[in-house]
Amino acid sequence: MTKGVGGSTAETERANLSSMRGGIAPITEAERGARVAKAQALMGEAGIDALYLDASTSLFYFTGLSVHASERLTGAVLSSTGDIAFVVPAFEEAAILELLPGAGDIRGWQEHEDPTALVIDTVRSMGVANGTLAVDETTPFFTFDGLRRAGNAFDFVSGSRITAACRMIKSEAEIALMQGAKDMTLQVHKAGGRILRDGITTTEVQAFIEDAHRRVGVDGPTTFNIVLFGEATAYPHGVPYPQTLKEGDMVLIDIGATVEGYNSDITRSYVFGEPSPRQREVWDTEKAAQAAAFDAAQIGAPCGAVDDAARRVIEAAGFGPGYALPGLPHRTGHGIGLDVHEWTYLVKDNQTPLAPGMCFSNEPTICLYGEFGIRLEDHFHMTAGGPRWFTQPSHSVDDPFGYEAA
Repeated sequence: MTKGVGGSTAETERANLSSMRGGIAPITEAERGARVAKAQALMGEAGIDALYLDASTSLFYFTGLSVHASERLTGAVLSSTGDIAFVVPAFEEAAILELLPGAGDIRGWQEHEDPTALVIDTVRSMGVANGTLAVDETTPFFTFDGLRRAGNAFDFVSGSRITAACRMIKSEAEIALMQGAKDMTLQVHKAGGRILRDGITTTEVQAFIEDAHRRVGVDGPTTFNIVLFGEATAYPHGVPYPQTLKEGDMVLIDIGATVEGYNSDITRSYVFGEPSPRQREVWDTEKAAQAAAFDAAQIGAPCGAVDDAARRVIEAAGFGPGYALPGLPHRTGHGIGLDVHEWTYLVKDNQTPLAPGMCFSNEPTICLYGEFGIRLEDHFHMTAGGPRWFTQPSHSVDDPFGYEAA
């Protein structure tokens, strides 16, 4: 039997879980101020006069305001001189003040009014009558269309040249928050592996994972919760039906949650029972591909080189080539932070040089439709001396959580 898989109950594991929230420090207002200053400097270099932030993670990143996007425009305007004004539904002004006690400039629009016109008026009130307006790249088209009509004196560009440039490089405080989130999710992974038994369903395991994350202290519900058994593990993002576990099945669990908005995202694959020679061989190939990707992640190297390194291992084992199946059908990794997937990506031909502060997943999945799939996903961040794991990779197919190595 695979070590650390099975042998316990959900009740026992729940009782052994407790909050890991101690020592978690939120992002300070001083750090947010530094982010705004960096954005202003970048705007000056790019000739951008103002940046519109929609209800997005970038709005939270720069201002601390976290709201759900809807048809009612909620956002902020950041000028290149440092002024920030919030544009919100008028009936939400009091709530925004509760969320942001220090917010000085809040402009409300009534239900019958065009909020995009108020955004443009806000830009003009900051002394920008025309010029270049950058728009948050997640802004819905209907909002952008309104901005374009109301602000026809402006040139519009994607805000990603500012938002991505700021958010791609994480601070020590951001890395610490992600470390906390990943530590919590790895603890849940270990507990989830121990509750497995013959006949348990994927939905039962998902319910446990949801509750376990709450017990260890994440912000709220899991960001995603993928549990797959047997042949279904070959599908990277799952299948639309539950499965029941039986001896010899491959298990793939891909889960994540947030701490102060920052994401975890860890996948473990292992066998319930004794691995077959085929499962063992493919699992070892996956581990070697993940290790090769990590070793290729060196300061100054292009992001695409990391993907190339993982793919060479997988292709040498007879899979692929390229995205062909059986093999690795997607990029090796993605950036992570306030979004699960964000800039930049470990993908073929991405020439972005690796730099300190960048954070990535490392997950060169191997998919064998009709048999099983294996994804070992851990994350690393770049330091001046090279890559550093947030969580240690799976130890072996027989001891995926490294109990014997501890």
